[in-house]
Amino acid sequence: MAGENIIKVLLIEDNPGDVLLLQELFKEVTTVVVELMPVKRLYEAVNYLTNEIFDVILLDLSLPDSQGLQTFVIAHNQAKATPIIVLTGINDETLATSAMQQGAQDYLVKGQVTGDLLVRSMRYAIERQRADNALRQSEERFRVALKNSPIFVYNQDRDLRYTWVYNPPSGLTVEKILGKQDLDIIPLEDAQRLIAIKRGVLSTGIGTREEVSITIKETTRYYDLTVEPLRNETQEIIGVTCASIDISERQAALRDRKLAEEKIREQAALLDVTTDAICVRDLNNQIIFWNKGAETLYGWQATEARGKNASELLYDEPSPEIEAALLQAISQGKWQGELTKLTKMNKEVLVASRWSLVCDEQGKPKSILTVDTDITEKKHLEAQLFRAQRLESIGTLASGIAHDLNNILTPILAGAQLLSLKFPDADERTRHLLEILEINARRGANLVKQVLSFARGVEGKHITLQLKHIIVEIAKILKETFPKSIEISTNVPQDLWMVSGDSTQLHQVLMNLCVNARDAMSNGGTLSLSAENMLIDANYARMNLEAKEGSYIVTTVSDTGVGIPKEMLDRIFEPFFTTKDVGQGTGLGLSTVLGIVKSHGGFVNVYSEPESGTSFKVYLPAVGGIETLSPEDLPPQTGHGELILVVDDEAAIQEITITSLEAHNYKILVASDGIEAIALYAQNRDKISAVLMDIMLPSLDGLTAMRTLQKINPQVKIIASTGLMSDNKLSAVAAIGVNTFLSKPYTVNELLLSLHKVLSEVK
Repeated sequence: MAGENIIKVLLIEDNPGDVLLLQELFKEVTTVVVELMPVKRLYEAVNYLTNEIFDVILLDLSLPDSQGLQTFVIAHNQAKATPIIVLTGINDETLATSAMQQGAQDYLVKGQVTGDLLVRSMRYAIERQRADNALRQSEERFRVALKNSPIFVYNQDRDLRYTWVYNPPSGLTVEKILGKQDLDIIPLEDAQRLIAIKRGVLSTGIGTREEVSITIKETTRYYDLTVEPLRNETQEIIGVTCASIDISERQAALRDRKLAEEKIREQAALLDVTTDAICVRDLNNQIIFWNKGAETLYGWQATEARGKNASELLYDEPSPEIEAALLQAISQGKWQGELTKLTKMNKEVLVASRWSLVCDEQGKPKSILTVDTDITEKKHLEAQLFRAQRLESIGTLASGIAHDLNNILTPILAGAQLLSLKFPDADERTRHLLEILEINARRGANLVKQVLSFARGVEGKHITLQLKHIIVEIAKILKETFPKSIEISTNVPQDLWMVSGDSTQLHQVLMNLCVNARDAMSNGGTLSLSAENMLIDANYARMNLEAKEGSYIVTTVSDTGVGIPKEMLDRIFEPFFTTKDVGQGTGLGLSTVLGIVKSHGGFVNVYSEPESGTSFKVYLPAVGGIETLSPEDLPPQTGHGELILVVDDEAAIQEITITSLEAHNYKILVASDGIEAIALYAQNRDKISAVLMDIMLPSLDGLTAMRTLQKINPQVKIIASTGLMSDNKLSAVAAIGVNTFLSKPYTVNELLLSLHKVLSEVK
C-alpha cells in the first residue's frame, strides 16, 4: 500500500453503468484516496493479480466468462491474501451469502450502495493490512526466538500442504518444502506414517505427541513430533501446526524402542493363535493390524489389509450402524453388537463384534481394537430351531380342532356312499347330487387330514415302496392337466433306493409342490422332478438340525418361476400362510408337506431367488427290503352274520356305522360310553366277534374300557377308532395289545377292510 490513506481497488464488473456509479461514489469519499482499476472479465483480473497487489477486490459474480460461486472461487484462489467484497443484485443475496461462507469478507447489493458502505469496506481493508503487518512483526520476533533452537517448526493446511516452515532439518530447505506435501519430500512409508498422525489430529481436534523416523538422503533420523490443530478466529480447524526435535542421539530411547517393538511382536504372535478376527485401526479407520484369525475369516491377507480403509474392505456400502459404532467406541471407549460383513469372496458373514478404544501413554485416543467372532453357523442353527418350535406350536393348535371335525365328517362321508348303494335306480339328477355330496365330503376329510398331517406325530400307513413309481405317475398326470406352456421333465435313476412310507401321503407331498410350481409359472416355464440317492455325513447333519447320519433319498421339485422373496422364506411352511390371491389357496399345502415329511422321519430344504425359480428338496430315509403293495385297492369283504359291538358317543356315527355294517351282512350292538360297552360285552361275550371302540369316550375313556374288556376276555378283538391319531394315543393303545386302528373320517371300504383284518387274526 502506497500510504495510509491510499487503497488500491480491483473492480471486476462488466456493467459500465455500475462501474460509473462506483467511481462517483468513490469521489464522495474524502477520508481515503482510492486507486480504482476496473476490468470487465475474470481472465483480465487474473492477469492483473498475477503481476500486481491490490488491497481490496470488488467482484461481480455474473461475468461474461464466469458465473455464480465459481467466479468467487477462482478469484479467491488467485489472491487468497486479498479481501474480496462481492457485488450482487437484489435477488442474488443467497448466492452472496454462499460466497461469504467460502471466504468473502462482505457483500454489497447493487442499487443500495452508498458512500458510507464503501468507506466501511475500505476501512476493513486498512485494518486487515495493519493486522497483516502486526502478524509479520510477530512472526519476525518468533524467528528471532527460534534462531538458535534445534526445533523444526511448520504449519500445514487441511490438505497437509506446507504453508509456513522454519528451521528445516539438514538436507531440506524452505524452498523445497513450501507448498508441497510429505509424499513429495520424504519416502512413502515415512510420509504415510506422518499423514496418518496429522489426519488423526484434523479429524479429532486433539493434539498428539509421537516418535517418528524420517529418512533423508539415505540417512534415517528419529524425531519427537508434536502435532496440534491450527484454528482460525472462529475456532475452525484450518490445518495443523507441528514441532519436531531430533532425538537420534538418544541411544537409551532407541534401545527401549527396540524392546517395545519386540514385545509388540510377541503379543502379535499370541494374537495370531486365536481363531477370532482381531483388527486394529487408527482413528481415520485405516487398518494397522490384522491377525491370522482375520485372514481366515475374511480372506484378506495382512499385507493386503494393512493401510486400507476398514469400511471399504468389509462393507459394500456406507452403513449408519457402523458410523454409530465408531462414534460410540470413540466417545464411550467401547461398543459391542452383531454386524454383517463381507469376505474377500463377497460372502456375507455374521459376527459378534467387540470394539475398544486404545489410548496412548498420555490418555489420548490412538486407535480402535476390534475382535470379531463368526456366529454365522450359530445363527443359522438358531433360526432352524426357532422355526421348528414355531411350527410345532402351530401344529398343536391346529390338531386341537381336528378331532371334532373328523367326528362330523365320518357320518357324512359314509352316508354319501351308502345312499348311492341304497338307491341304485335313482334318476341321473339324484345320482349327480349324491356324487357331489360324496366328493365334497371327501374334500372336507382331506382338508382335515392335511391339518392332521401337519400336527406332529401323525402316522400314515407305512409300507416299503419305490418313489420312482410315484414320480412317474405324477409326471403323467402333470403332462395331461398342466398348461402346455409348462414343460415337464423327470430324472430318476434305475437304482433308486426304497423308502418306508404312506404312498398316498407321499403322492400328496409331491403333488402339492408341483401345483405350487405351476402357480409360480403363469407365463410358462420348466418343472423338473428328480430323485437321487444320498449319504448324509456328520458334518451335514450338524448343519441341519433335522438331519441324521445315514442313507437318504432326495426328491427335488424345481421350477423356473417367479421365486420366493427372502423375507417370506421363513414363513412359507406356516399353516394358512399364502402369497396367493384370495380364493386361490388355503395356505395348507406346504404345511401339509412339512408335516408328512416329518412324520416319515425326513426334512425339507428350499432354495429360491426372486425371478430365478425355486427348488424344494425332500429328504426321506432310505430302507432295505422289497416293495410291498398297498391294501387300498383290495375289494371289501362282507360279513357272515358276525355280531360287532360299536362303541361311540356320537349318535350320527353310531347310526351310519350300523347302516354300513348291516348292509354288508353284520349284526350290531351299540354302546355310547365305556361303562355301557363293558356291560354289553359282559352279557354277550360269547356272541360278540369284534369291538369297534372310539378312544375318547365320556364317563369311562376308551383305553380303560379296552383294558377291562381284555380282562373279561383276553382273546377279545378290538379296532381302536379316533379322530386324532397322536403318537401318545397310538403308543398307549399299542401297549395294551391293540394293533388295528381306524382313523376318522373313514369310508365304508376302510371299515370293512379293518373288520376283515381283525376277524382273520388268530389269537
